[in-house]
Amino acid sequence: MRVRIAKIEDIPTLQEIRNSVRENILSNPNIISQEDYKEYLTTRGKGWVCEMGKRIVGFAVIDIEENNVWALFVMPNYEKKGIGKLLHTTMLKWYFNITQETIWLGTDPNTRAENFYRNIGWSAIGTHNKTEIKFEMTFDQWRKNNKEK
Repeated sequence: MRVRIAKIEDIPTLQEIRNSVRENILSNPNIISQEDYKEYLTTRGKGWVCEMGKRIVGFAVIDIEENNVWALFVMPNYEKKGIGKLLHTTMLKWYFNITQETIWLGTDPNTRAENFYRNIGWSAIGTHNKTEIKFEMTFDQWRKNNKEK
């Protein structure tokens, strides 16, 4: 398992992964375009992919302009292998290295994603887009939960 910075040429695979998930499904898969991915990877933020062998099996993207996790997805056949946690740690380590601003994300309620974020220290603070749970992570929460040993 290897994490590296996402590249523009990875975008078709990122879209494939995003559209393959069983939870937090897009109502319209075309709602997020290749240009959206390009903007988030090059202008608005940064992204990472996790590879097993030569296959990309998960990805994460942070939006530094809005201080949020724009995406964190793992291919269904590769779930529960630590990929999500590895990507999460990688992106938040990068994020909190460049800013101490609180970061947020939204996810559907009653999903494994909701439990994942609660279990790794995110705080639910309300709703986002009427139906999603809005979570926040402060710099102090991150530092407390990820002290180097």
